[in-house]
Amino acid sequence: MQANPLTRLRIALSVFFALDGFVFAGWVVRIPAIKEQTDASATALGLALLGVSAGAVITMMLTGRLCRRYGNHPMTVICGILLSLSVSLPPLTHSPVTLGVVLFVFGMAYGGINVAFNSAAVDLVRALRRPVMPSFHAAFSLGGMVGAGLGGLVAGVLSPTQHLFGLTVIGLLVTVLAGRTLLDVQPPTPSESASQTKSRPRRLDTHTRRLVIVFGLIALCTAYGEGALADWSALHLEQDLHASPGVAAAGFSCFALAMAIGRFTGTRMLERLGQTRTLVSGGATAAVGMLVGALAPSLWAALLGFVVTGLGLANLFPIAVERAGALAGPEGVAIASTLGYGGMLLGPPAIGFMADWFSLPAALTSVAALAATAAVIGLVTRRAAEH
Repeated sequence: MQANPLTRLRIALSVFFALDGFVFAGWVVRIPAIKEQTDASATALGLALLGVSAGAVITMMLTGRLCRRYGNHPMTVICGILLSLSVSLPPLTHSPVTLGVVLFVFGMAYGGINVAFNSAAVDLVRALRRPVMPSFHAAFSLGGMVGAGLGGLVAGVLSPTQHLFGLTVIGLLVTVLAGRTLLDVQPPTPSESASQTKSRPRRLDTHTRRLVIVFGLIALCTAYGEGALADWSALHLEQDLHASPGVAAAGFSCFALAMAIGRFTGTRMLERLGQTRTLVSGGATAAVGMLVGALAPSLWAALLGFVVTGLGLANLFPIAVERAGALAGPEGVAIASTLGYGGMLLGPPAIGFMADWFSLPAALTSVAALAATAAVIGLVTRRAAEH
C-alpha cells in the first residue's frame, strides 16, 4: 500500500534537511585540521569562515525568486547536488584566502538549499494544518549529530580529503533517492476554506515586510548561536579545555542532539504553549546554557552548557522561518533566512576578532547575549507572533 503523498513529501523533505545537517557537520568537525593545514590565525580563520555565510546570504534572495519561477522541489534537488559536490573542496586548499573562496561556493549551495526546502516545508505545514515545522529542523539537527559523531570517529583514521569526499558520495546518492519523490509528487495545494484563505501568504507590502523582518531578526539571533557553536565549539574544547580532537568534535554532537530532541518535541510544545512562550522560554534557556558552556572551567560542565543551549535554541529558527513563509511565501522565507544567516555572516569573524582581542570563551558569551535578545523580541512582538 502506497503512502499518502503528503507523508511521502514529509519523509523526503526530512531526508534533505538531515542531509544538510550531516554534510555541514561533517565539514565543521574538520575545521581544526583545516586550520592547521592552512596555517591560519583565529582572525584569518574567522574571515575564511565568513565565506560560507557570505555565499549563503548572497544566494538566498536569488533562490527565493528561482523557487517562485521553477518550484521549490526542483530547486531543492539542484541545490542538494551542488552542496554535495562543494563540500569536498576545503581540504584541497592550503591558504586562508583559497579556503575562503571555496567556502563561498559551499555557502552558495548551503544557502540555496535552505531557502528551497524551507519554502517547500512551509507549503506542507499549511497543507497538513499542524505546526510540524520543528520536525524538519529536528531532522537537520539529527543529521548534524550523526555527521559530527561520525567525524569524531574518523578524525584519527581518515584525512580531511578522504572524509569530505566520502560525504560527497553519500550526499549525491541520498539526493538522487530522495529527490525522485520531490520531483514525482506535486507540491500540496490546500483547499480554499475560509481559514486556509486567511493563512495563505500575503502580498509583500510594507506592513508584511516589517513583520517578516521581525521574525528574521529572531532567526538572526538564533543562527548566530548555531553558527558560533558549529565553527568554534570544537576549537574551544580542544584549545581552552584541552580535550582530545575526538572529544572536541563531540561538543557539537551534544549540541546537535539537544537541538534534535528540542525540535522533535517542538510541535507538541507549540500546540501547548504557543509561539510567544516558546520563543521567550527558549531564548532565556539558551542564554543561561551558553554562559555555562563558554565560561565553565571543566570539560563536562561546558558540554552540559552546550546541551542546555541546544534545547533553548531548538525551536526559535523554525518558528521564525515558518511564520515568515506563512506571511509572504518563498520571498518571506528568503528574507528571514537572509537575515538569519546574516547572523552566521556576523558570527564567525566576530567570534574570531573577539577571541584575538580577549579570549575565545569571552567571545562565545556573545551567543548568550543574542539569545536573550531573541527572547525580548519574541515578548515585545507577541501580538505579531500570535496573529
